[in-house]
Amino acid sequence: MINLISRTIGHISSLLKGLQVKSFLAVVLVGFLVLTTNVTNGRNDKGLAERVREQVEQNDAQRPKTVGQWNKEARETEGSPGERLQKIGQQSGEAFKEFGGGYVEGAQKTASDVGESAARTGKDISNKVGR
Repeated sequence: MINLISRTIGHISSLLKGLQVKSFLAVVLVGFLVLTTNVTNGRNDKGLAERVREQVEQNDAQRPKTVGQWNKEARETEGSPGERLQKIGQQSGEAFKEFGGGYVEGAQKTASDVGESAARTGKDISNKVGR
């Protein structure tokens, strides 16, 4: 009987040594986080769709902004490829103008940020050297 209990304890001990406790705990922790984290907040946010729609419609450009608008316009000009090409050219020009405006604004902001950072760095270096 003692021999049986001893062998059982030895067997359980070898199983526990074989089981990598750290890996097991990591898997349990990740499983707990996945099961308890609510990842569907974006789907349940009813105001999100409205905010996105407002952002899309905020631009006053006369070109299509959604796939549905593109398809509607394509159906309207289906029989006349010249008119379609003319509209595509006009819309492309508007898009490049918008993109260029945003690019210029971004470049100016980046340049001013870099200038301010360089000035701050120069002051910091001069303070350290002057000590």
